[in-house]
Amino acid sequence: MNTRYQKMTYITMLAAQAIVISVMERWIPSPFTFAPGAKLGLGNLITIIAIFTLAPKDNLKVIGLRLLVSTFLSGTFSTFLYSFAGTVISYLVMISAKQLGPQRVSIIGISTLGGICHNIGQLIVFSLIARSWGVLNYLPILAFSGILSGFLVGLTGNFLLKKIRVLHIYHEEVLTDWGME
Repeated sequence: MNTRYQKMTYITMLAAQAIVISVMERWIPSPFTFAPGAKLGLGNLITIIAIFTLAPKDNLKVIGLRLLVSTFLSGTFSTFLYSFAGTVISYLVMISAKQLGPQRVSIIGISTLGGICHNIGQLIVFSLIARSWGVLNYLPILAFSGILSGFLVGLTGNFLLKKIRVLHIYHEEVLTDWGME
């Protein structure tokens, strides 16, 4: 199998895993009883893997497929709007933080930033729909849940990225720079 098809298979595999995890997560009661609507964000584990194993244009394929298919399977248009805003903002922040390099930010830190920014994106959309910035008062509670879930996802992603080295599909210098050799 040539490299192009390997990469396409890898992207599809990551997207499928993210979709399954996201859909299954909707069945799990939220551990954040103090923050209604907050969830673990386990699908973001695949986003972290994609960010560190694929080029940015391929990351977008994984993230876009996950967003569209998981919303189609068990969401509504408003779910899509919230997810889209959170996904775009968190992705942009995570990619930007990754550019700082492993000396300045860890994989766990990148994931935590993504968790917080995802909640910020969702609250901005909710504020626009509700036509009130008062809903941003909910941000400290959602930020706390974003920190917790981002930390757990980052910790798990850090572990999995060390195991993923066998695939040889990604840019090898990326994982070497981040101490995953």
